[in-house]
Amino acid sequence: MGFLDGLMGNASEVNLQEVQQEYAKVLAPGESIEKAYRLIRDMFIFTNRRLILVDKQGITGRKTEYHSVPYRSITHFSIETAGSFDLDAELKIWISGSPVPLQKQFNKSLNIYELQSVLAAYVLK
Repeated sequence: MGFLDGLMGNASEVNLQEVQQEYAKVLAPGESIEKAYRLIRDMFIFTNRRLILVDKQGITGRKTEYHSVPYRSITHFSIETAGSFDLDAELKIWISGSPVPLQKQFNKSLNIYELQSVLAAYVLK
């Protein structure tokens, strides 16, 4: 991921082995990481059971919040593909009990259809 993409709010896919090692302590037994995306210091991780949003806080990033969203709580989601002038793709996820969706932007190189497929596989079970 380019530094400019991070500053503009775009996220890029990251190496699953590195993420699996770094976040093993927050995974449940039998839970595995399917996809992971980094936005400067923050991450969002799709496992076979839930979506984990990682928010590193403060100047040093030592304080971290882990927000866990079980797939069964996701009521619906949408994707918006990148265009000719709008170079980022967008994912919106609505969670039961919240009228405002979670919104994440991705750079043009991300395959947003693959991400949608991962979400659909778990949400539509």
